[in-house]
Amino acid sequence: MSALWVFGYGSLVWRPAFAHRRREPARIRHWTRRFWQGSTDHRGVPGAPGRVVTLLPEADAETWGMAYEVAPAERERVLANLDHREKGGYARHQVPTELRSGETVEALVYVATPDNDEFLGDAPLEAIARQIASSVGPSGANVEYVLELDRALRDLGVDDPHVAALAALLTDRG
Repeated sequence: MSALWVFGYGSLVWRPAFAHRRREPARIRHWTRRFWQGSTDHRGVPGAPGRVVTLLPEADAETWGMAYEVAPAERERVLANLDHREKGGYARHQVPTELRSGETVEALVYVATPDNDEFLGDAPLEAIARQIASSVGPSGANVEYVLELDRALRDLGVDDPHVAALAALLTDRG
């Protein structure tokens, strides 16, 4: 059995919470990150969902995050944990993932598509920020998710205008 690569673009960037033997900044092409997925199991609750990121196809886009190599012996345990963690509307996809070191690997990525029950879709950035500011779930405040993702991306030297704009609105930096 071969090693498993996992590409994280949301909370997996700053809080993977699974065993891995290697991690490296990485990007995928033709996808853009947006806070369009509802969260009633982590950053919100039923009736008051938070917002978390998903990926949307976009021809000229690239999304930076973190790639994790999982040892073959840990593969099934990690997949079971990720499937549980990402159960709120996310489906598995395989994508070519370019590691910062130049290597390209096939990585597993979880994407929430518009056809899932928790998908919230587009809204004015100020409305997304207000929803995030008022949402709390079992994994904590939704604001923490945005600010930690923004910090982690900046630490990687990545400019993500959507995440940065939300973080600015949530901290009055804008």
